Amino acid sequence: MEFETARYQMIGQQLRTWHVLDDRIVEAMSALPREIFVPPAWQKLAYADTAIPLGHGKWLARPEIQGRALQALLPQPGENALEIGCGTGYLTACLARLAGNVTGVELHAGLAAVARRNLAALGIDNAEVLEGDGLAMEFSDRFDVICINGSLPGSAERFENFLALGGRLFVVTGKPPVMEALRITRVAESEWRRDGVFETCLPPLENARQPAEFVF
Repeated sequence: MEFETARYQMIGQQLRTWHVLDDRIVEAMSALPREIFVPPAWQKLAYADTAIPLGHGKWLARPEIQGRALQALLPQPGENALEIGCGTGYLTACLARLAGNVTGVELHAGLAAVARRNLAALGIDNAEVLEGDGLAMEFSDRFDVICINGSLPGSAERFENFLALGGRLFVVTGKPPVMEALRITRVAESEWRRDGVFETCLPPLENARQPAEFVF
């Protein structure tokens, strides 16, 4: 009951306050027990307006940021989704409720194992978790939806090229204190549209290449 109350408050006090209003997104986040995706010592804060450490230097982002990311992407039934940096699998589970097939990628074997265990415990069978570096892996398919869990200091061109026509990419780019969440849509084979969604700060993806500094 305590977690149900906290989940209800998350919807009203965080998601709706941050203009996460899409019914399917709200339903998905309302239905999932966020507390199972965080370490036991942090479960009482699973629905709080705070990032939660997952280990290995990884964090579960605040609920409103995840809600805005999902709303920017608007995954549809039957669509193919890719998530980079899936951690313990919370956003993977959200995507699985909204899209068709979901591929999550996690660098750390321990977190990948936890994510698989969490998804299995919820009976989610349309998502897989791969262990590896999403910044180096190659994929045989293109994706309708790509969500990057972590920021990139430079270009997201690598992931833009994995998009199918009409596909959407959510990514946070830049360096603190100025970072921007973007929705990048592939509108033609060699054309992408970039829309700013909101300003925020997220820890960078591990192994993300720093852009070259300009030297006079």
